[in-house]
Amino acid sequence: MDRTAARKRAEELVSKMTMEELVSQLRYNSPAIERLGIPAYNWWGEALHGVARAGTATSFPQAVGMAAAFDEELSREIGSVISEEGRAKYNMYSRKEDRDIYKGLTFWSPNINIFRDPRWGRGQETYGEDPYLTGTLGAAFVRGVQGDGEYMKAAACAKHFAVHSGPEAIRHHFNVKAGKKDMEETYLPAFRKLVTKAGVEAVMSTYNRLNDVPTCAHHELLIETLREKWGFEGHTVSDCWAIRDLHEGHRVTKSPEESAALAMNNGTDLNCGDTYLCMYTAWKLGMVPEERLKEAAVHLFTTRYLLGLFDETEYDAIPYTVVESPEHLAVAERAARESIVLLKNNGILPLDRNKVHTIGVIGPNANSREALVGNYHGTATEYITPLDGILHMAGDDIRVLYSEGSHLQDDRVEKLAFKNDRISEAEIVAENSDVVVLVVGLNETLEGEEGDTGNSYASGDKLDLLLPKPQRDLMEALAKTGKPVILCLIAGSAIDLTYADRNFDAVLQCWYPGARGGKALAEILFGDVSPSGKLCVTFYHNEDKLPDFKDYSMKGRTYRYLEQKPLYPFGYGLTYGDVETVSADISADGLSVTARLVNHSSVAAGEVVQVYVDCFESTDRPLHPRLCGFARTVVPADGEAEVVIRLDEETCTVVNSEGERISGGDHFRLYVGTSQPDERSFELTGKRPVILDWSRC
Repeated sequence: MDRTAARKRAEELVSKMTMEELVSQLRYNSPAIERLGIPAYNWWGEALHGVARAGTATSFPQAVGMAAAFDEELSREIGSVISEEGRAKYNMYSRKEDRDIYKGLTFWSPNINIFRDPRWGRGQETYGEDPYLTGTLGAAFVRGVQGDGEYMKAAACAKHFAVHSGPEAIRHHFNVKAGKKDMEETYLPAFRKLVTKAGVEAVMSTYNRLNDVPTCAHHELLIETLREKWGFEGHTVSDCWAIRDLHEGHRVTKSPEESAALAMNNGTDLNCGDTYLCMYTAWKLGMVPEERLKEAAVHLFTTRYLLGLFDETEYDAIPYTVVESPEHLAVAERAARESIVLLKNNGILPLDRNKVHTIGVIGPNANSREALVGNYHGTATEYITPLDGILHMAGDDIRVLYSEGSHLQDDRVEKLAFKNDRISEAEIVAENSDVVVLVVGLNETLEGEEGDTGNSYASGDKLDLLLPKPQRDLMEALAKTGKPVILCLIAGSAIDLTYADRNFDAVLQCWYPGARGGKALAEILFGDVSPSGKLCVTFYHNEDKLPDFKDYSMKGRTYRYLEQKPLYPFGYGLTYGDVETVSADISADGLSVTARLVNHSSVAAGEVVQVYVDCFESTDRPLHPRLCGFARTVVPADGEAEVVIRLDEETCTVVNSEGERISGGDHFRLYVGTSQPDERSFELTGKRPVILDWSRC
């Protein structure tokens, strides 16, 4: 069904409603209107990395892990699996008249905020720190979720519009200050791409104010930019209970009625929360015009018609058995394999079965289900932890010894024991092993959303970039044993790995790899799969030189504006192969780059070719070349591969201080390789990208 036809039906239906009925449809838990044949509908659904909070579903790596795969087609495929399972579950739930929360077809995903500061607890939900990568993967995910059928398969939502990345503890009253250049250069591009290129159906605002105006009542954002400038035709929704913050947190209004009217009059159609329960009173008091209320309702019912919720659709026959089907689990396992990033390897990996007879698996995340899934997750039928995966891969020929080693954050595992009560066991395991696989990190109790799971640190954010002290003590104890140690970090953000880099033989970043992520990790450890992920965020040495967390200026943040040498750069990741970019050419129109790769090793390797642009004629360009294209490929052992990387129309543009996107000049430099064109990447890989100088005149 096209939008024009859906909107016409929505207008006809809304015209038949009383005002009481109409305003009841403007909140997330919309009640039934039986006389019009409208069933109840709950708009609140979550699907960042699988259908969440609605029972069993295929579990994918958390979004930051999906980003590390640098795989646009994979993001689309994941979105398609999610909507397939969402439809299957909706079909069965609705037949049983189960209209509960999280059981609809409107998914408040993806989160395309920029992960500008590694301390942010919700950064795990994003696609990293780069606007181009975020927009490209986010758009692909949206296309997968919404599909290309006669009806919309499910509705995706771009959140949080437009500037939100902590601190979580003060988000309900915090005022973000963002300049025009940073808005256009960093915070807005991904949202614009999802609206104008992917047709995302919904947009969610933030909790905070942006330049003194709460975003759920921000006329410039929600009306002038989103609808008038970008042509958005879907519906808008507040973050949950954010409209209440207008009078309780931001104090720009004095009553719930004023808050409801302010948000509605400035573009928020749907209220996640309860403030719109006051909307009828606000209307009666003349605070909000009837036409605006009708417009909001039409937006919402247009979405429901596009989803085919009042019709028979091609999706009604999707059976429940697609949930966690072998095909869907295979996609999740592929995503986990592609997401894991090899940060250091002195040659110990892959493990040699002829030399390794005993493996010590140690660490608080080695056998933790919670560490696999991150936040906003569903339920899996089977969880494969790193310990499970290693045991399976080891088989009968390799002995596996296990110790928890430490608590995730407390100074002891057993409450009546002495401090560090598992370290001696960890040392014993290490001393009796040929190699140690140390699995440390965080989970959603240590980083996440404010108020979501009772996070231990600063309402979901991290206080610093260090692992909790019990884990640091464990690392130091194992380093002293003299045994080879492979550190596997399971976390949704950049951690200070300086100690591991200096003292351990190999380091792997595993993110939150999904319910079956331990299988993918074990396959990489034993060499069945070559690691191929790339960092979608910068890994710093420590937090000392980071700007203030509350400062939203991009100065000193992310790889584009970094003023010091990172520990591990954005775009970096090793493989078991030896792949080199040997040549590259740009098309005459400047819209694509063709790169030729050679693998000098006997190991086939997945690789991500990256293109960075430097508009060197302009003083408005970022401090460092920025990502403008990427493509994933496989280079055969002792073989070659050719890959074509698409560039977009903004490649040769820059943003001036007034927030205007302008030409970056007539002459440009492109860097084509398997990493960033920075000195630290060269130090770590020994390879430099191919340089292309191109002129459009």
